[in-house]
Amino acid sequence: MLRILRTGAAAALAAALLSCGGGGGGGISTGVGTSPAASNVADVVVDSGPSNSSVNTLFTTVTVCVPGSTTNCQTIDHIQVDTASFGLRILASVLTLTLPVQKATDGNSLVECTVFADGYSWGPVELTDMQIAGESAASLPIQVIGDPRFTSVPSDCSDAGPTEEDTVATFGANGILGIGVFMQDCGQTCVNSANPQYYYSCTATACQATTVPLAGQVANPESFFAVDNNGAIIDLPSVAAQGAPSITGSLIFGIDTQSNNASGNEAVLTVDPNYGYLTALFNGQTLSQSFIDTGSNGNYFDDSNIPQCSESDLSTFYCPVNSQSLTATLQGANGMTAAVSFIAGNAQTMLADSTTFAVFPELAGTNPVSGSFDFGLPFYYGRRVATALELQTTSAGTGPYIAF
Repeated sequence: MLRILRTGAAAALAAALLSCGGGGGGGISTGVGTSPAASNVADVVVDSGPSNSSVNTLFTTVTVCVPGSTTNCQTIDHIQVDTASFGLRILASVLTLTLPVQKATDGNSLVECTVFADGYSWGPVELTDMQIAGESAASLPIQVIGDPRFTSVPSDCSDAGPTEEDTVATFGANGILGIGVFMQDCGQTCVNSANPQYYYSCTATACQATTVPLAGQVANPESFFAVDNNGAIIDLPSVAAQGAPSITGSLIFGIDTQSNNASGNEAVLTVDPNYGYLTALFNGQTLSQSFIDTGSNGNYFDDSNIPQCSESDLSTFYCPVNSQSLTATLQGANGMTAAVSFIAGNAQTMLADSTTFAVFPELAGTNPVSGSFDFGLPFYYGRRVATALELQTTSAGTGPYIAF
């Protein structure tokens, strides 16, 4: 079965919804993640991002190098951390290195169509040596989005629309670090079948869907680490109801591999091995295609009792007169359950009253995906959440699972 590269309901609110102005893309910095507390800890930040228009978006910093080189490297900040996708993807417009493009099995260039909930990205698969905190991944296949050498997008990719996200402004970040529960972004399905909207063999004039062996697919970098390679933990502070301009936290690699990532008494919810779904019980509904996702900037669910916003650009978000305290129960494939309390606030009010803020714990909206509850980045505020890789063991069990 096909894996969804990213299932978040919205990557970022449109810049037009915010009062702050746009900014440059940047891309070379030592800003985020310069002083990790331990070799397996990377700093993360929630702020307005490289285009100065993001809300509830989690960023970190990575260093990429030409394979085999320790000097021909680039450090790139504001890479979005996404627990519902798999692999590193960097915008070509911020990448100053020339990395080797990988070949499809027929010898042509290997190019990928990455479909997100709010658009698609197109670009070749290239190799890099990646570093983050004290961890390294050698010869890691990544996607370089918007590479000007590959501009002919097949219609079956562009039809995924509505937006081609190949610039910092449209993508909302300098790249994305997918550290979800799977090791590759497609898996065995793309080994067995040539699927449109995944991998393509491309000449200078035409592209055709192609199969790709596991070793050639864009991969979760954690699976390439020598140690601390069975998952990761995101640890973020609580946020006041009105929000904040920014917050910082930690991305801790490994589970039960060091003293700072030991399992405790958290609820361990295994996810289904094909899509990574949990089941959410909410308002009498059993929503079997639910998930937890740092790549979604709000909590997205359907509740007809909560009024939606009247402003046209915010019409899919909730705008109750008073913030609503709600509860859903998450259930894993192993039958383990955990009650989750959350608050749905008034999106129009919070954005209008706090024009310099990028952190909103009460942001919530409707979910266009039937049978689904999307717990986005607000779920992570004030929590320590572990994501265990498929088939990898920890003292709390074998992945894939989510624990909090």
